[in-house]
Amino acid sequence: MDTLLNNLDLFVSGFQNTLVLFFFSAIFALILGIIVGAMRVSPVPVMRGVGTVYVNLIRNTPLTLIMFFFAFGYPKLGLGHASFTVLAIIALSIYTATYVAEVLRSGFNTVPVGQAEAARAIGLPFVQTMSLVIMPQAMRAVIPPMMSVFIALLKNTTVAAGFSVAEAGTIRANLSERGEPAIVVLLWVAAVFVVLVGLLSLLQRYFERRWKVLR
Repeated sequence: MDTLLNNLDLFVSGFQNTLVLFFFSAIFALILGIIVGAMRVSPVPVMRGVGTVYVNLIRNTPLTLIMFFFAFGYPKLGLGHASFTVLAIIALSIYTATYVAEVLRSGFNTVPVGQAEAARAIGLPFVQTMSLVIMPQAMRAVIPPMMSVFIALLKNTTVAAGFSVAEAGTIRANLSERGEPAIVVLLWVAAVFVVLVGLLSLLQRYFERRWKVLR
């Protein structure tokens, strides 16, 4: 307990940055994932092809390599300055969006084909069919796997520690300089992550109960 209380400033700062990375990455990954997921089931072959290439390319690339590109390759492209935190959010969003897209695609496939056919029969275009008919039904079916994706995102934020982003993954290194035992620090970091994952699990059960009533 002394390790935690005596270094509370570093724990608070580290996990504050972790939550910033998680929050913004989750939002952008969800937005991009919805777009890519819709492209994956689009009736337009070109859109399906682009969505498929994006998912297969990014999902099969290690997150560390994607983070490495944004940390060291992006600055050399001359596209404007961005902090390591912003670049980490972009990398995490692009990577996580592929899993969001695949979860949503599986959810889209649970909606009976007749729903889309009925929407097209009354003249709704593809975008409105997806947003008004398919998406609301699919979202109820994908809550558990979607929360698993976000839990994985929360833990993936620690990868940013290797690229000069001061978040939870850097706490051990910083406290080692203060002479704190590494194993104790790691146990405390793990304990906080367990609490955060537990909160996400509670949120998952809340949405499951709420949307189950609406079925």
